[in-house]
Amino acid sequence: MTPAGNPAPDGPQPVTPELADAARDFRLRMAVIDRETETALDMTRDRYGRTVHASAAAAARAHRDKAAVQAYTAYLSPHADALLDAARRALDELPPARHLAGWRTVLDGLAASATEIRRALDRPAAPGSAAERAQCSALWPHLIAWADHSFIASNLADQSDGQHHKAPLTEEEQRMWTERAQAAQRRGELELTESWYAADGQPITLAHLIEYDDSTLVALRGDPDAPGWQVIGHYAHEYEAGKVLPAPVPPGVLRADVSGFNRPEPAPEISLQELTRDVVEAQHAGDASNALLSATQRGYDAGPMARLQELLETSSQFASALETVQGRQVAARLSALGRQIEFLTREVEEAAEDLGATVAVLPPHRTPVLRVRPRPAVDTAPPTPPPRASTPARHR
Repeated sequence: MTPAGNPAPDGPQPVTPELADAARDFRLRMAVIDRETETALDMTRDRYGRTVHASAAAAARAHRDKAAVQAYTAYLSPHADALLDAARRALDELPPARHLAGWRTVLDGLAASATEIRRALDRPAAPGSAAERAQCSALWPHLIAWADHSFIASNLADQSDGQHHKAPLTEEEQRMWTERAQAAQRRGELELTESWYAADGQPITLAHLIEYDDSTLVALRGDPDAPGWQVIGHYAHEYEAGKVLPAPVPPGVLRADVSGFNRPEPAPEISLQELTRDVVEAQHAGDASNALLSATQRGYDAGPMARLQELLETSSQFASALETVQGRQVAARLSALGRQIEFLTREVEEAAEDLGATVAVLPPHRTPVLRVRPRPAVDTAPPTPPPRASTPARHR
């Protein structure tokens, strides 16, 4: 580890785009480190995802921790404080919105992590020592905090006055275009193409308004599936719209405590394909029953059917978290499907138990077929081919 190269307080500070670029470069480097680490960790696991080479896995994580410290030193260490200052100034200028308190908490957390990282970089341990490995490991949570959340600081610092919306429509024009868009929506000719949130917390949606085989790009403010949305502009193409519409802010997350760089070790898992093969190769009813029971198993090493139910429930939570009319409708459908999968899982479990209770084996007349036929002896003549069926002559 090398000491941090923080610039002098009275020295020239980087311009705002450079601050955002520094954080972006750090996130890209961390993504590469994460991908390389996952590849190395995969080599330490068996076919079911269980770690079988613990020392190699520990070495891969130690290499990851040190590479992350080096990436922070190279990209963010000189600019972290200036980036946070620029982000806070931009945050203070934003209109009131629900997400601002959460963003301020994120910036405070990044500042605390930057302080911890700086303290360690100013007192580096001996290179290659156990103390250095422990130091890098202790910094890993702070480093992934910057990798996961510095995009919020980058977005704030990268904002400019030119990104504020310039309303191109008068009140009368806005009413007229909104009525036209609502009529097209009732006809099924309002095609939504892209959506984001503006700094004031309002959703902005681009849509193609189709009338008489002609299409116009319009921007909507509000939930297109709920009453009260309005057309706030019409444009020749997406580039023109992007120049004048409110800039997108970073989207939210489904679960606040989840990190893309700190995933839990995967639980052992057997694929449906392998369970199906177990049934094909089974001869006893108990073996086929065990394959079915493995598919319905719950808990840490849950089977595929339980995992499918978990996927549907999580997807339902995601759809509901969109806080749109259509999102709530999809969430209800996914929740209902999850309950059906739960019912189906219980049915499969009962059928598997009944199958195991038969205490039976496959009958012997179901004989296997050799894949490789025995070769004929060397001194035997090849079999005579069957006579070809004569075809009647065709007459014109």
